[in-house]
Amino acid sequence: MGRAKAKSKWSNLLCVIVGLFLLAYAVVIVYPLLWMVMSSMKSYNEIYRNVWALPSEWLVSNYVTAWNVGISDYFLNSFLVTGATIVLVLLVGSLAAYGLSQYKSRLIDVLLIVTMGGMMISPQVTLIPLYVLLNEIGVHNTRWALILPYVAFRLPLAILLMRSYFLGVPKELEESARIDGCSPLEVYWRIFVPIGKPIMLTTAMLTAYYAWNEFLFAIIFIDSNKFKTIPSGLMNFRDALRTDWGVLLAGMVIASVPMIILLISLQKHLLRGMSEGAVKG
Repeated sequence: MGRAKAKSKWSNLLCVIVGLFLLAYAVVIVYPLLWMVMSSMKSYNEIYRNVWALPSEWLVSNYVTAWNVGISDYFLNSFLVTGATIVLVLLVGSLAAYGLSQYKSRLIDVLLIVTMGGMMISPQVTLIPLYVLLNEIGVHNTRWALILPYVAFRLPLAILLMRSYFLGVPKELEESARIDGCSPLEVYWRIFVPIGKPIMLTTAMLTAYYAWNEFLFAIIFIDSNKFKTIPSGLMNFRDALRTDWGVLLAGMVIASVPMIILLISLQKHLLRGMSEGAVKG
C-alpha cells in the first residue's frame, strides 16, 4: 500500500509539472498572437505609449487600409503560388512515391538516396544558381519563379512521407485490382490515392505552411509588386522615416489567418498522417 501511494503521489506530481509546462508553453505561443491582434487595432502613437494596454479605440480601419494598400494583391499571389505548389507536390510526389514503393532494384535504392540527399540541400546555398537558372529559362519575376523552387524543395520530404505510407497498403488490394484488369496507373488512382488521403493531406499542410510563409526566395526572385507574395509584400509597408505599425500588424494578422484555419481544420489528418507515415516502411 505504501509503495502504491508513493507511486500515485509521484504520478500526480509529474502530471502537475507537465501541465504547468504545457500551460507556460501555450502562453509563450499564444500571447504574441494576441498581442499582434490587439496592437493591429491601435493607432501609431498608442502602440508606442501603451504597448501592453488594450486599445482605447479599436481601429478596425487598419485592416481596411492594409487590404486596400496592397494586401489584397499579395494575398491573391500567395494563394495562387501556394495552391499551385500544393497541386504539383501532391501530383509528382505521390506518383514518385508510388513507383518507389512498388519496385525493388538497385536503381530504386539509388533514387531513394538521391531523394534523401535533396532534403540536405540548404536553400541559401542554391540562391545564385537558381537566380541564374530562372533568368535563363525566362521565368524570373513571375509566379513560376517561386512555384518551381518551392516544388523542388518540398518534393523530397513529400516523396519519403508518402512512400512510407504506401508501403503499408495491403498487397491483396493491389493484386485484386490487377486481376480485375487495372493498369498500374489505375491501381495508383483507385487504390493508393483514396487510402493515402491522410498522408496526402499532411503533405499538403506542410507544403502550404512552407510556401505561404517563405521569405528568402520571395524577395530575391520577385522584383515587381504585381507578383509579390504576402511575406515580401509586407516589406513595402515599412517606411524610412515612419512606419504605420498598426497597418503593418493588421497585414500580418491577415497573413496568419489562412494558415491558422487550415491547421485547425486539418489537425486530425496531420497527426494521423505523420504518425502512420513515420511508423510504416
